[in-house]
Amino acid sequence: MNTKDTIISYAKQTIAEEAQAIANLEQLIDDEFAKAVDTIHNSNGRVIITGIGKSAIIASKIVATMNSTGTPAVFMHAADAIHGDLGNILTDDVVICISKSGNTPEIKVLVPLIKNFNNTLIGITSNKESFLGKEADYVLHAYVEKEACPNNLAPTTSTTAQLVVGDALAVCLLHLKGFSSNDFAKYHPGGALGKKLYLRVSNITAKNEKPKVSPDSDINSVIVEMTEKRLGMTVVADNGTVLGIITDGDLRRMLTTNKDFSGLTAKDIMSPNPKLINNDAMAVDALDKLEEYGISQLIAEDDGKYAGVLHIHDLMREGIL
Repeated sequence: MNTKDTIISYAKQTIAEEAQAIANLEQLIDDEFAKAVDTIHNSNGRVIITGIGKSAIIASKIVATMNSTGTPAVFMHAADAIHGDLGNILTDDVVICISKSGNTPEIKVLVPLIKNFNNTLIGITSNKESFLGKEADYVLHAYVEKEACPNNLAPTTSTTAQLVVGDALAVCLLHLKGFSSNDFAKYHPGGALGKKLYLRVSNITAKNEKPKVSPDSDINSVIVEMTEKRLGMTVVADNGTVLGIITDGDLRRMLTTNKDFSGLTAKDIMSPNPKLINNDAMAVDALDKLEEYGISQLIAEDDGKYAGVLHIHDLMREGIL
């Protein structure tokens, strides 16, 4: 077997082993899990998540997931906790401790201290019979038979299992809270993801020129308007009502079919019934329309009146596309 085939084989084996371990977790979701979720949901405090080594990294990620889905959470490194960071834990907080073995020295020191505070302790561990498993109020069983590491040493499958259990917690809490896409947008205002959730057509059209001619405008006026507004088109409107659109393509077709266009007006060459979108619609919905009709621009309306133009390039600039 050559080097390339060997690499591919190892990669596939790792994925298959981890996938099987994750599939096995489904059988371990029980009443303890449900009670743990209920406890967090009904708590007036935050979720403090702690761990040591690779489990601490997983704890940090679960904290980020919970915070972004409406469950206030704080990361506390287990080693730092016993050197002052226990002050992070408030009376109503629920503490989640993550440890594959459940028997590491730091965990054995930390768990009794947490219990002394009378905070609810949830353990995520592969070993229910461990120190953590026996001391926790609720145990979430993240059991894995072995690591994907050929030496069964490097945390691989076990940390993946911990992460999935954390995701399951966060998603259950999300459902119980009725956390919506609008709520999600509040916590993700930046980047393309945030823009997909909050950016509206009006946010874009407000920045663009608004080319417009009347139906009786002569061709010279049409060309001047299109040139000055530099959008490659103009709307034909009467008292704010959109009647049609004239694009560069419409002008070219006019030139090929008319030797004398001195008597033509905008209504003679416009394309009637252009594609419209409400100015208050989400920008991502505008993208769906552009893709559905295979066009590059939409005319925005506000209460049935011409409000502006949205071009596919606008969505590209905003990172929506």
